[in-house]
Amino acid sequence: MDPEIRNRKLESYGNAASVLDAALKRFPREMWLFRDEHGCWSIHEHVIHIADSEVNSYIRCRRMIAEPGMDLMAYDENRWASALDYHSIDTAGAVELFRILRRQTYELIKDLPESVWSNTCYHPDNGDMTLENWLDVYERHVAEHIEYMQQNYEEWVQAKSLNTSAS
Repeated sequence: MDPEIRNRKLESYGNAASVLDAALKRFPREMWLFRDEHGCWSIHEHVIHIADSEVNSYIRCRRMIAEPGMDLMAYDENRWASALDYHSIDTAGAVELFRILRRQTYELIKDLPESVWSNTCYHPDNGDMTLENWLDVYERHVAEHIEYMQQNYEEWVQAKSLNTSAS
């Protein structure tokens, strides 16, 4: 990856907590538990998943830096959401956990030597991954989930308007 592109991704990665905070303010709390007719995750579930994903990301990044060549842990995000009862987990704590972990990792990686970015570990679902691959995945992870939240919000607005017009 070109160092200039990496630097842009690093800054985007480092700003993700602010982006998430701003996005969450757009969605009324009254709809955070709403699921569309397809059963997609609620905004609440997305928030908890983002924190759980960041925990895994935190460990994966450190393993790639300190123990290249080792295996990374995979996990089934839908199984976690169900088995851990995501709706029972506090979103404020999850957002704070995300914020702390993301800041710590950003501080760790922002000045890494060039050679470390090509460190590789094996991920059971994705095969060999470099630290650059890791950055690419996690730099866009929050934005992807914000898009899902926006879709959920639009479905909620539509369902709400149908319920209002049916009354």
